[in-house]
Amino acid sequence: MRRVSIVPVLGLFIFAAACTVGPRYSRPPAPTPAPDAWKAQPPWQQAAPKDEIPKGPWWQVFHDATLDDYEHQLLRANQSLLAAQDRLNQARSLARVATADYFPQLSADPSGYRERGSGNRPLNGEARTVINGVVQPVPPYTQSVYTIPFSLSYEADLFGRVRRSLEAANANLQSTAADLGNVQLVLTAELAADYFSLRELDAEYQVVEQQVAAQQKDLDLVQKRHDGGIASGLEVAQQQTVLDSTISQAALLQESRAQYEHAIAVLVGQPATTFSVPVAALRATPPPVPLGVPSDVLERRPDIATSEREMAYENAQVGLARTAFYPHITLSASGGWQSTDITSLLNAPSLFWSLGADVLQPILQGGRNRANLAAARAAYDQSVANYRQSVLTAFQQVEDGISNLSTLAQALSTQDAAVADARRALEIANNRYVGGVTNFLDVITAQTTLLQNERLATQLRGQQMVSSVYLVKALGGGWESGQIQNEQVHPHAGQVVQQ
Repeated sequence: MRRVSIVPVLGLFIFAAACTVGPRYSRPPAPTPAPDAWKAQPPWQQAAPKDEIPKGPWWQVFHDATLDDYEHQLLRANQSLLAAQDRLNQARSLARVATADYFPQLSADPSGYRERGSGNRPLNGEARTVINGVVQPVPPYTQSVYTIPFSLSYEADLFGRVRRSLEAANANLQSTAADLGNVQLVLTAELAADYFSLRELDAEYQVVEQQVAAQQKDLDLVQKRHDGGIASGLEVAQQQTVLDSTISQAALLQESRAQYEHAIAVLVGQPATTFSVPVAALRATPPPVPLGVPSDVLERRPDIATSEREMAYENAQVGLARTAFYPHITLSASGGWQSTDITSLLNAPSLFWSLGADVLQPILQGGRNRANLAAARAAYDQSVANYRQSVLTAFQQVEDGISNLSTLAQALSTQDAAVADARRALEIANNRYVGGVTNFLDVITAQTTLLQNERLATQLRGQQMVSSVYLVKALGGGWESGQIQNEQVHPHAGQVVQQ
């Protein structure tokens, strides 16, 4: 009879172990089908396989050793990145906490004390001793109590509350891992953009300094002509004004460079006071970037992976909210030794034990469980909307990057022609002025025009490099969704004996 009666119980537990209430998770589709190709066309030929974005150190596509060194310093010392790594470690530990409910919980609470009971204590209805019609007082007592109790409890996960908790914890862990990848991508891209902006300022400062030297020569020439009675004082003042203005522009460029240098110092984890970047002109050119197809972005962007894992987390929360409608069953056992004499504490008569089960079935909760379920479903719907918005934003950023580079390539081509034209115009104006054909105002106008066009051409080259950085960032750098798949924890037998 005992064997027959236990079979249905075991069958119930086996069936219940496979029962998990709540929705199964599947990634919702993007808001619209991903296009087959990008709308804008890049200003370069299709990248060869060797030009593929490096996995991890994506900045190596620019082939700049100085930038590589700064990026490695950032990976080692950037405090925001270190904080993101600590958040990942925290999420990993919290996920391990969720696996603890798979195992029985055992605790011990040894105690020992000595007590004296009052002679005037209430007897709670017990009869008092009566002698010759006189009720005798209750004598006080003194005793020692020694106890070594153990308690064991285990939640029978009949409806998947424990499994849903671990599912949510693993989804949060993977979301945090993807967020770490996004933090690293954002910081390394910011460093590369600041670095190329600084290099552009170095090149622009060189252009301005060259113009300062040329304008100083022109000022010397006009001054000699004025001393010889050929040029007027007005021409000298006009050239001096142009020279002073150009020197001021050089000072402003130095101030802007200092701001970028300080920003780079913070990114690489060094104090701005002691950090410096050697001066070097910008000579890099935008590398060919393998664009792939738009659907690839869904697997290469860490921020999209973060949004997708947040959906998985909220889906598990819906399942947890559903388990609140079902019984909560806890199996428990307790036992140990108790005695008033420590010498007999571990004797057989001192042994005590109990076995039991507790079944908690919600009946009337004032609508609390329904409200919690509705809130969980709303949170899930919100995460779906956030995911789809992140996909649309990713497509926009890639299209913006391609369009920017195409426009900048066209603008730079015509701007280089404008610089050549401005140089020829200045040469002609100088020759006409020296020959006495025209006044010095034409020379000043040509000088100003050349400086403006040379600075604009340099700025366009800097914008090209920064736009290339942001395009690589929009494509996800060297990140891939497979990097977070192994970021999950599972219960293992060794946890039975762990605290």
